[in-house]
Amino acid sequence: MRKVTITEVARLAKVSPMTVSRALRRPESVSVELRARIHTAVNRLGYVTNLAASRLASSRTQLVGVVVPTLYNVIFAEYLLALHEVLIREGFHVVVVNSRYSESEEEEAVKALIGQRAEAIVVAGIHHTPLTRRILSRSRIPVIETFELSPDPIGLNIGFMQEEAAAVAVRHLIAGGRRRIAYFAGNLDDRALARLVGYRQAMSEAGLENEIAITQIVRMSTIQLGSDLLRKCIEERGVPEAIFCIDDNMALGAMQECRKRRILVPQDVAIVGFHDLEFAACLSPSLSSVATHRFETGQLAAQRLIESLKSGEPLHREQIDLGFKLIPRESTAIE
Repeated sequence: MRKVTITEVARLAKVSPMTVSRALRRPESVSVELRARIHTAVNRLGYVTNLAASRLASSRTQLVGVVVPTLYNVIFAEYLLALHEVLIREGFHVVVVNSRYSESEEEEAVKALIGQRAEAIVVAGIHHTPLTRRILSRSRIPVIETFELSPDPIGLNIGFMQEEAAAVAVRHLIAGGRRRIAYFAGNLDDRALARLVGYRQAMSEAGLENEIAITQIVRMSTIQLGSDLLRKCIEERGVPEAIFCIDDNMALGAMQECRKRRILVPQDVAIVGFHDLEFAACLSPSLSSVATHRFETGQLAAQRLIESLKSGEPLHREQIDLGFKLIPRESTAIE
């Protein structure tokens, strides 16, 4: 079936093709009555604007590229929701690319987005290939790195100290009298490795180097993985006194496995998660977790991009630390 042309829309709306084009690109440039006629014709015919042609005719693409490491983990849902809500309201198109925790795939994603003339790029993470960094640094478009704080940001950097957030969670467990504290992880991406550094730091500060117990299964983070990790930990080391899970999904799985084995939480095992997902407060016992500002990160990134794109002023190299907050709940309660 052939595509509807702009000429057919113009004929139905009884205006010139140039007027249709102008109304679609800059609605405020035509009268309300004319805009309504063109809108009716567009909807009746099912016309879709040829974006490639529009981009060739204009220096603007209204396209913002976003690179995330996964589309599976729910922690990026609120972040992407905020980016979409703010950017789409301002007339921008958001293109999301999944790098699958691969720096080389992130490099290809960035090349593709630059090739599509993205007006700005937001990246979840601060670790890139040298080529990715060069491309972003020389792109002359706003670039924002999120979720972590970089010692050498490319442009604007919005995040929090992953190491310190993990250390605070582990110190909370130690303050509750726990010594044999396990670290549960799946794939050790950059953020998981940073949390591992924080875990080790807190254990060393308390003189618990000999109690460090890292349990890992190289797999995507899921509730089932948390259950499997607890089984693996028990088989290899016995039941720990406490567990620091690098996300709440794993923590939920570990709690479910405790229930199956009649291991009491927090009496036998204290458990703390990360990110404070919605379900954490609703569990029984409720889950202690480190709250991170994912929605606020996306919202602030989008707002700063819009300010830069509208003003024409570049985004300066700057760090914004949104911090984190430990939320103690029943899963780590001290009797």
